[in-house]
Amino acid sequence: MAEYDYDVLVIGAGPGGYVAAIRAAQLGLRTACVESRTTLGGTCLNVGCIPSKALLHASEFFEAAKGGAMAKMGIKVDPELDLDTMQGQRRDAVKGLTGGIEMLFKKNKVTWLKGHATFEDAHTVKVGDDSHSAKNIVIATGSSVTPLPGVEIDQKVVVDSTGALELDKVPGKMVVIGGGVIGLELGSVWRRLGAEVTVVEYLDQILPGFDGDVRKESAKIFKKQGMTLKTATKVMGVEVKKGRAMVSVEPAKGGDAETLEADVVLVSIGRKPNTDGLGLDKIGLEINQRGQIETDHQFRTKVDGVWAIGDVIPGPMLAHKAEDEGIAVAENIAGLTGIVNHDVIPSVVYTWPEIAGVGLTEEAAKERGEVKVGKFPMLANSRAKTNHEPDGFVKVIADAKTDRVLGVWCIASVAGTMIAQAAQAMEFGATSEDIAYTCHAHPTHSEAIKEAAMAVTGKPIHI
Repeated sequence: MAEYDYDVLVIGAGPGGYVAAIRAAQLGLRTACVESRTTLGGTCLNVGCIPSKALLHASEFFEAAKGGAMAKMGIKVDPELDLDTMQGQRRDAVKGLTGGIEMLFKKNKVTWLKGHATFEDAHTVKVGDDSHSAKNIVIATGSSVTPLPGVEIDQKVVVDSTGALELDKVPGKMVVIGGGVIGLELGSVWRRLGAEVTVVEYLDQILPGFDGDVRKESAKIFKKQGMTLKTATKVMGVEVKKGRAMVSVEPAKGGDAETLEADVVLVSIGRKPNTDGLGLDKIGLEINQRGQIETDHQFRTKVDGVWAIGDVIPGPMLAHKAEDEGIAVAENIAGLTGIVNHDVIPSVVYTWPEIAGVGLTEEAAKERGEVKVGKFPMLANSRAKTNHEPDGFVKVIADAKTDRVLGVWCIASVAGTMIAQAAQAMEFGATSEDIAYTCHAHPTHSEAIKEAAMAVTGKPIHI
């Protein structure tokens, strides 16, 4: 009889957890995954990445039809919004993908333990009334919405990202608290569908953590699209009266307060690791000041046999980062070498145009040493011009001495797809010259990456 019920037990079935479970099972380990939701896939598939992209994509079509982009190309239409159908196709996308994970669990013989896991000791968790033991336990519990102190989320007038996906009518006025990725994406959806959107950001620019040029250019684009951006602005409180919200704001550095009226307020100030209720104290595992679990490079915690990945450990809270860690932790448990290069993790904002980056910002790169920078505007890119997509640019940052690419940032309609090339180049230690002398198909948006790389050494062709 086996000493443990399982070789590997993963807590959480989000992008990190379900990938870790499948990879562990592929490697011949007896694997279980604990998930308290009624569907697999975690925040990403159920109420995050996937449903938001379904609404972003649909709302882009609506705006193209209504806003004149199609008319410019000789297609005249007068669209009518059917929000029920739009929301229905979002739910269908989620259902199909979460169901797909369940099929993959069955295919790979991963046992789904339904419920909430609490540690009894370092090799045992309780799920409901049952205890399950495992030689290795992987914590992959993800993150949840950070609350704004003093502001109650009712999911009707004051909503979080989950509630913002479920609105059954287009708000007349929407205030988004937080100028980060999620707030800008969901704010974009409802602006396209007809809402007046005001974004309130405490910092002096939107998109914290992104390259400075990208932050400035993005703000110009969002304003041109009709969003109101109130940066360097602090939210003092939100009061709901008769189905409407009054948002009190004032300048972050002091000044006169004002009140913004809204039909819907979206609170989007970040996410926090899910560690409550796990019983970490029972196994002597503390969290750091940010509420995260610290690990080594192999994703081991300080407790033998307990590992952690994804949003509960330090690093960007991104689904693809968690997925890579899920594969790596499973391979490490199996005695292989699982590595994640945390210096090359792309970030994407799925607005229109998309905003993407990988590696260092220009500001961070300059702190480390001398750099050369090449920029190329999408306005000069043949495909973007043909498609009536003039906004944005590509920026390549390279080490001045070695020419090694340190970061790539871009704003373009397909920036999220384009950034993969840059990430792969950086993973192989490419120089800007390597990218510049790689043949790119014409006409494509990706030629802008080639031109920006050529611009690093002052030799772009089309500007």
